Amino acid sequence: MFDVILVARADPVGNGQIESEVKVKSSRAMTPRPRQEQILDLVRRRGFVSIDELAQRFGVTTQTIRRDINELCRRALLRRYHGGAGLPSSVENLAYTTRQVLCLEEKRRIARMVSAHIPDHASLFINIGTTTEEIARTLTDHEGLRIITNNLNVASILSSNPGFEVIVAGGVVRSRDRGIVGAATIDLVRQFKVDFGIIGISGIDEDGTLLDFDYQEVRVAQAIIANSRQVFLAADHTKFGRSAMVRLGHISQINALFTDRPPPPAFRDMLNAAEIEVHTADRDAAAA
Repeated sequence: MFDVILVARADPVGNGQIESEVKVKSSRAMTPRPRQEQILDLVRRRGFVSIDELAQRFGVTTQTIRRDINELCRRALLRRYHGGAGLPSSVENLAYTTRQVLCLEEKRRIARMVSAHIPDHASLFINIGTTTEEIARTLTDHEGLRIITNNLNVASILSSNPGFEVIVAGGVVRSRDRGIVGAATIDLVRQFKVDFGIIGISGIDEDGTLLDFDYQEVRVAQAIIANSRQVFLAADHTKFGRSAMVRLGHISQINALFTDRPPPPAFRDMLNAAEIEVHTADRDAAAA
């Protein structure tokens, strides 16, 4: 089974972005296999790993490693270099349509877990992101929620419940993902003090820095953190060690992390030191 996605690429003649249609395996297949996960972990720790070294390490042929690397590069999880692979760009995020299907089952499990920790009649911020959109879908059965969001997709999902009050921040709407950013967005967020701030993230550095690609989006997320009694960070396992160029804050500023598998050891130590609750979605329980 295949999904069709549009992938935005730079136009080589300088006319902006072009989109090409790409067939990829369904969302279940968007999660790297165990060997590919180990390749990703190695590259994140070292920055670059050669094909020959990987083949020797895993006891497989160089052709097998090239196929693994090519698959990871197609999903923009790695970048191919001569003789090996390194980290992808820290200045440009994946296309929104690609992120929608990447690790979709993991995001859904995270979303159900976050939803279970939100009581009825609560107030909350929800920011931009494909994970937060999945969270919005799981919240529609709640009662009496009051939501402030800078995400038109989230607003559309949650406005289907007549018992909700949904407030949409003003500002500039980004056509690529229907997120709203700008000074007016921040001003609106600062007018509220809510029970829960639910945020996503593009990457978490090994020193605990929360990272994203868009400085305007980051400024809104910073305002959400500052004006929430509790901050819930929803991040799947691919965000640990992922690079992005804009500093949002530090992991110690959140109250709880919701993810789909236990964080790597270095991150676990940091989370324990900051006394952050870590909630890990259980695959079997989620399927039950």
